Amino acid sequence: MQDQRKAPVFEALKKHKSDRYVHFDVPSHKGGRGNPELAALLGWDCMRVDVNSMKPLDNLCHPTSVIREAEILAAEAFGAKNAFLMVGGTTSAVQAMIMSVCKHGDKIILPRNVHRSAINALVICGALPVYINPGINKKLGISLGMTYEALEEAIRRNPDAKAVLFNNPTYYGVCSDLKRLVALAREHGMKTLVDEAHGTHFYFGDNLPVSAMAAGADLSSVSMHKTGGSLTQSSFLLCGEEADVNYIRQIINLTQTTSGSYLLMSSLDVARRNLALNGKSVFAKTLELTEYARAEINKIGGYYAYASEICDGGAAYAFDRTKLSIHTREMGLAGIEVYDILRDDYSIQIEFGDLGNILAIISSGDRMLEIERLVAALGEIKRLYGKSPVGMMEQEYLAPDPVMSPQASFYSDKKTLPVKESEGEVSAEFVMCYPPGIPVLAPGERITKDIIEYIEYAKEKGCLVTGPHDMEINNIKVVKK
Repeated sequence: MQDQRKAPVFEALKKHKSDRYVHFDVPSHKGGRGNPELAALLGWDCMRVDVNSMKPLDNLCHPTSVIREAEILAAEAFGAKNAFLMVGGTTSAVQAMIMSVCKHGDKIILPRNVHRSAINALVICGALPVYINPGINKKLGISLGMTYEALEEAIRRNPDAKAVLFNNPTYYGVCSDLKRLVALAREHGMKTLVDEAHGTHFYFGDNLPVSAMAAGADLSSVSMHKTGGSLTQSSFLLCGEEADVNYIRQIINLTQTTSGSYLLMSSLDVARRNLALNGKSVFAKTLELTEYARAEINKIGGYYAYASEICDGGAAYAFDRTKLSIHTREMGLAGIEVYDILRDDYSIQIEFGDLGNILAIISSGDRMLEIERLVAALGEIKRLYGKSPVGMMEQEYLAPDPVMSPQASFYSDKKTLPVKESEGEVSAEFVMCYPPGIPVLAPGERITKDIIEYIEYAKEKGCLVTGPHDMEINNIKVVKK
């Protein structure tokens, strides 16, 4: 058993700062003196510990001392065989998972409502996607998780697939029957990967959905910065018992920086220690605040802050009740419109808004005063802007029509067409609303009338549409015939 009170990277960094070394290495800001304007913004203490790898601080690419000790502590805290400190966000962790189990031409089964990072990995390594359409909640217009029957059918049709990737939870908080799904994939000799970006708290809270490691998954990517309290862009890649840890490290080192940020690594170290020691109370408070907010918002009328009652035992097997997901369309406003009004008129920044829902991230760092402010603002928005929902787009998920591999289409000869004139063509690039970064259209997929209408509607409502070469999203690159 490791002593979870320790934070080896953090402690080594504090010692380094107190030793007052003279630096003739990078970074060139020299503890902030070379960039006093940035030091004034971030603080001199922060700048002094923004340092390069050196013997007392270990090396992220080949850790043998304090970083390795931090990995061991994190692995034990999460119930994993090993844990990698990731400084390229969960994007780099998702890509490392896929690239460590799939090579060019290998098949991987995955839900189509994956984050773009997963499809990016296919563009890089040349693996072939076998998409499973997620379940849909038609009332809310949101995609759900994966059903046992859908995975069973995908495996039957593709017994040669090397791996299965799961989203758990989804951005909205919906969870699949992960333990049963993982068991099914493993029965057929397939590696099991979990994009657990929004599920850090599953490892430490009480009465929450099952975590990937507890479900028996081979690999999991965990965004500590999302719900675990570390700095933005810091994550863990967790490994199950059968993972080839040294090979996975080689894969990580193909794309992750050789200049790992000690600000990010020490934040992972301290956040892990806090959750290992205090996680139950941290997430109990989070849940208390979220449940209160959900009840108060549902009293307003017009909004629907949903939770476990949407579970159906299948595609919505469980729900992460720390998520404050709110349906807005019934009062005549797209989620992105509520998102914009909250920010512009009430100085309230929430996580995201799509065409029918908004998501507010609640944590133990929030205060009841701020919860009340959000509830009051939503009530006033309904009073001032609520109207009939007639004519609003209802469906958030569009089933894809894949006709080429992501890699082949991305690197193909291309031509540029106006989006409005691209129906029937094969896309050579991504189109997505960010957040959450789930592609509306991915390389290799045929462009349909519904997709064109969705893109135009999302632009009209104010969604941040990203991905194409054309930053204005008026044109799209398609595969040249």
